[in-house]
Amino acid sequence: MAAGGCRLLSLLLLLCEICLSLPVDRKENLREDKCGYQSCHATKASMLNVHLVPHTHDDVGWLKTVDQYFYGDRNDIQHAGVQYILDSVVEELRKNPNRRFIYVETAFFYRWWRRQSSDMQRTVKQLVNQGRLEFVNGGWCMSDEATTHYSAVVDQMTMGLRFLNQTFGPCGRPRVAWHIDPFGHAREHASMFAQMGYDGFFFGRVDYQDRTRRMRAKEQELLWRASDSISPPLADLFTGILPNGYNPPEGFCWDQSCDDPPIKDDPDLEDYNVNDVVERFLNVAKNQSLAYKSDHIIMTMGSDFQYENANLWYKNLDKLIRYVNARQSDGSRVNVLYSTPSCYLQELHRANLSWALKTDDFFPYADDAHDFWTGYFSSRPALKRYERLSNSNLQTCNQLEVLGGQASTSGPFGQGDSLTLKRAMAVAQHHDAVSGTEKQHVANDYARRLANGWQRCQVVVSNSLAALTGSTAERVYCNSLNISVCPITESSKKFSVNVFNPLARPVSWPVRLPVNGTRYAVADANGKAVDCEVIPISGSTRDVRRNRGFAVNELLFRVRAPPLGFSTYSVSLLQDGPPLASTSYHVPKSIWNKYLRVTFDPTTGLLSRLDNLETKQSISLTQNFYWYNASDGNNANSKQPSGAYIFRPNSSTPFVISKTAKTETIQTSVMQEVRQRFSPWASQVVRLHTDSRVLELEWTVGPIPIDDDLGKEVITRLDTDIKSSGIFFTDSNGREVLQRKKDFRPTWNLKQSEPIAGNYYPINSRAFIKDDKDQLTVVTDRSQGGGSIQNGSLEIMLHRRLLYDDVRGVAEPLNETSDVFPEGLVVRGRLLLSLSHPASAADVHRPLAEEVVLQPLLTFTEGHLHPNTRLEFSGLQAALPPAVHLLTLSQWDDKSVLLRLEHQFQSWESKANSQPVTVNLQKLFSTLEVTGVSELNLSANQWKEEMKRFDWRSQTVEKQMKKSLEDPSMWEVTLRPMEIRTFLLRANLR
Repeated sequence: MAAGGCRLLSLLLLLCEICLSLPVDRKENLREDKCGYQSCHATKASMLNVHLVPHTHDDVGWLKTVDQYFYGDRNDIQHAGVQYILDSVVEELRKNPNRRFIYVETAFFYRWWRRQSSDMQRTVKQLVNQGRLEFVNGGWCMSDEATTHYSAVVDQMTMGLRFLNQTFGPCGRPRVAWHIDPFGHAREHASMFAQMGYDGFFFGRVDYQDRTRRMRAKEQELLWRASDSISPPLADLFTGILPNGYNPPEGFCWDQSCDDPPIKDDPDLEDYNVNDVVERFLNVAKNQSLAYKSDHIIMTMGSDFQYENANLWYKNLDKLIRYVNARQSDGSRVNVLYSTPSCYLQELHRANLSWALKTDDFFPYADDAHDFWTGYFSSRPALKRYERLSNSNLQTCNQLEVLGGQASTSGPFGQGDSLTLKRAMAVAQHHDAVSGTEKQHVANDYARRLANGWQRCQVVVSNSLAALTGSTAERVYCNSLNISVCPITESSKKFSVNVFNPLARPVSWPVRLPVNGTRYAVADANGKAVDCEVIPISGSTRDVRRNRGFAVNELLFRVRAPPLGFSTYSVSLLQDGPPLASTSYHVPKSIWNKYLRVTFDPTTGLLSRLDNLETKQSISLTQNFYWYNASDGNNANSKQPSGAYIFRPNSSTPFVISKTAKTETIQTSVMQEVRQRFSPWASQVVRLHTDSRVLELEWTVGPIPIDDDLGKEVITRLDTDIKSSGIFFTDSNGREVLQRKKDFRPTWNLKQSEPIAGNYYPINSRAFIKDDKDQLTVVTDRSQGGGSIQNGSLEIMLHRRLLYDDVRGVAEPLNETSDVFPEGLVVRGRLLLSLSHPASAADVHRPLAEEVVLQPLLTFTEGHLHPNTRLEFSGLQAALPPAVHLLTLSQWDDKSVLLRLEHQFQSWESKANSQPVTVNLQKLFSTLEVTGVSELNLSANQWKEEMKRFDWRSQTVEKQMKKSLEDPSMWEVTLRPMEIRTFLLRANLR
C-alpha cells in the first residue's frame, strides 16, 4: 500500500478506536429533539425582544467548602444547597416545555448526576436534548482570571467539558463562555475560550468608569481581539457585558432569598399588582435597551445559589411573560421570552451589526472611585504558591502515568491515580479559591484537597519510576525543602536523588538539601563527581522551621536532567566537623559569576547595581521592603477598607521596613549568597549560582506585626535608572505580555482616584520594565500584584495582613494564622531577575518562567541502588526546539494519549524564536510508538475540523489575515507564535 494510504488507514483506525472517548452520538441527529441554537424560542421582528435567562451562580467554595455548599451544610454561614437547586430546577422544567435554565459549574453537576437514578438521568438527558436545560461555560468551575495560570485553566475546562461530552453528546457542549463573577477579565482567557470553540463570552463585572462610557456609546457588546500573535479571527471572541452584574433587575427577584413581592394576579384581591409589575418591567426594559445596540436585550433572572425552590421563580416568570406580552395587543413593542445566553447570542449574530474592537484587557476592576479590586492579586500568597507547585506536580504525574504505562496506576507501591489531584486542581482554579478571597476554613479545605491529590499521585510517580528504573526501592518525597526539611537527607549517610524533568528540553537546576554532615561526595548517573558544597542553614530558615527539622547545614550542588526524563545522583557522607564554606558578616562589595555582577552599598547592605558581563549592560538597582498602611475604612474620602479583594492604602507613600540590612555572606564554588535581615519579620537571600544568567531573590516575610493595630500590605520594590516613561509590562495568565501605563486605560479617559491601587495589575509569572537599551525582567513563583508607580521602578506585593473586612461578602478579615504560626503566617518565595537587551530578553525569560512553573521533581531513595538500576532516561527522542513547549502529556483512555504542543513566543519578541516551528509527532517519543493522530480543539471536546464558530464584524478596518500554514504531512505539525495545538494520539509503549 502507498505511504499516503497507510496514513489514511492509520487515521481511520484511530478514529474508530477513540470515537467513544470523544462521544458524538450520531443517533442524536436522528431524533426530533433539538438543542443548542435550534432549540431557541422564536423572537419577533420590529420589537424589543427581552431574553430572560434563569440561572444560579454556585461558587465552588467561598463562604463554605465545596462539600458544605453541595449538601447544604453550615447554613448558619450561608443558606445554600446545590443538590436541592438541581432537584428543584429539573422538577420545574418538566412542568412546562417553554421554560429554560442554564447551569455552569460541572464540579457540582457531576456530583449530583452520579447520585441520580437511571430514570432521572433519562429525564435530564431529554431536557438537555430539547435545549430546556443548557450548559454554559462547562468547566469544572468558573475560574479566576487574574491569578490562574493558563495551563491549569485549560486542564479544568477540559475536565468539565469532557464529562459533558461523554454524558450528553453534542447537546451537552456549551456554545457560550460565562464568567459572571470574576473580578476583572484577562485577555488570555478570551483567547483560550476562542480556541475552545466558544461563539461568545458574557461577564458581569467591569470597571464603573468603563461601563459608564460603554453605556453611552452602546459598546457593552464588543469584539475582543485576544491575541496580538494569533491571526484573526482565531483568537477573536464576541464579548457581552451583562446589564445587572448577574442579578435580576431591581424589583424582579422571586427567589426564596429575596424580598420582592410576587405577581398577584387575582383581580379580586385588594393588592392585585399585575399592572404595576408590567409597567415597571417595561420601563426597565426600555431603559436597558438605551445602552445596547440591537433589538435584543438580556436579563439574568437569578443570582448566588438561587432556585433552591424553583417553583417561586418559574411561577412568577411564567406570569411575567404572559402579562407583558399581552400588552402587545394594545400596541406594546416589547416581547419577553425564556432564553439562554446562546439563544441571545444567536440573535445578535443574525443582526449582522459591526462591533467595537478591543485589544487590551479588563484589569484593574473598580466598582467605585476608591474601591479597586487589586488586593486579591496577592491575597493568601502561601495558597497561591501551593496551587502553582501542585500544578507542576500534576503535570509530572500525568507524564509519568503515560511513560510508565499500566504499571503506573497499579504497581509495586499500590493503586494510585492522577484524577484526585486533577479534580483538586480544577476546584482550586475557582474565582474564590486561588484568588485568596474565601474564608479561612475554605482555604484550608482547598489546601487539604491538593495535599490528598498529591498523595495519590505519589503512588503513580513511584510506580512509574519503578517501571522505568527497574528498582522497587521505596521513594521518599520531601515536600518542605523550601524550609530545609527532609528527614532522609538529614539522617542518612548514603542516599540517591532522582531528578525528573517535566520539560521537553534539558534543564540545569540548583539543589539544596538539609544535612547534618559537613562534607559529602555527589556523583551523577555516569559516576562522575559533581562539585558540591556544604553551608550553614540561615537564621531565617531556622526561625520558620519551628522544630520541624533538625539539619544544621545545607548541601548544594547542581543537577542536570534530560528532556521529559530523569537523572539520578548518589550522595555519600564523607565527614563531620565545622562547615567548610567561607562565611563573613561584613557587607560584600559585590558577588559575581561569568554572566552577572551584583554590587552592594557598603553602608546600607542593600543592592546598588546589576551588571550583565556577557552583554556589557549595567544599571543602578536598589531593592528594599516596604509596607502600605491598609485603610481601616475611616478615611475622610471613603469608608472603604482594604480586604481580601480590595487594596486601599491610607497613603501613597509606603513605610520602609528598614533602611539598612544586616548581612552575612556565603561564598562557595557552586553559589554565592548574601543573607540580608531587615527586621525580625522580613529577610532575604540574594543568591547567584555559578552557571546562572539570573539573580535570585529569596524573600521571607512574616509574621507581619499587628500589635500597633495597623493592617499591613508588604511589597518589595526595585528602583533602577531605566527610563521606563511610566510604562511596564505584565503577562496574562502566564502567556502573552501586555503593556501597562501609569494612570491610563486604553479604552477610556481614566479619572484616577487611587494612585497606588489603581495602578496595580496581576503578575502571573513575569513583569518587566525597559527602555531602548535595557530590560529588567522579574519572574515570579506565584501570582502576585504589582505596578510601576515611579519611572524605572517595579514593585510587587508579597504578603498582606489585614484587620478589617472589605465588605464584599467574605465577612472576615484577611488575617492568616496557623497551628505552626499562631502569631501570623510566614511566607517564603523567590523572584528571579534578568538583565537583557529588549530585543533578546524573551529568549531568557520565556524558558526561565517555564522552569519555574514546571520545576524538576526530586525523589529520594536510601542506601545503595541495585547495580541494574537505570539511572538516566528521556521520554523524548530529542529535545524540542526552544520555541516549543510540551504543555500536556496525559493518558486519555487505555489506547490514546492527549498531547498539547505550544509555541511559547509572541510574534514580535524574539528574532531567533518568533518563527514557525515544525515537529514530527512520530519521532517525538522514545518509548511510545505513535500509530495514529487526530487534532482537537484546545479543550479537547471537538474535532478541530468540525469546530465552527460565528463570524463577527468589527468597526475597525481589518488587516489582511495571514494564510494558515499547511502541515508538511500528517505526522509533521507546524506551530506559529503563541499557537497551541491539541492532538489525540494512538500510542503504544515500545
